[in-house]
Amino acid sequence: MCEANAYIETEGKEELYLENVDILKPEDGKIYMKNLFGEQKFFEGSIKEISLIKHRIILKKS
Repeated sequence: MCEANAYIETEGKEELYLENVDILKPEDGKIYMKNLFGEQKFFEGSIKEISLIKHRIILKKS
């Protein structure tokens, strides 16, 4: 499986935002995410880092 977990970085700490992210795309100035189970979220901010090897997406609030 190639899905990743999304985390929000705040003050140097990472908090889990969404597990098993399958789709990630920009949409109307936000980041749309959908996981394997159909859960959908919109994040207002930016992508700080994506590590495909570690299956991690780090997000930063704007």
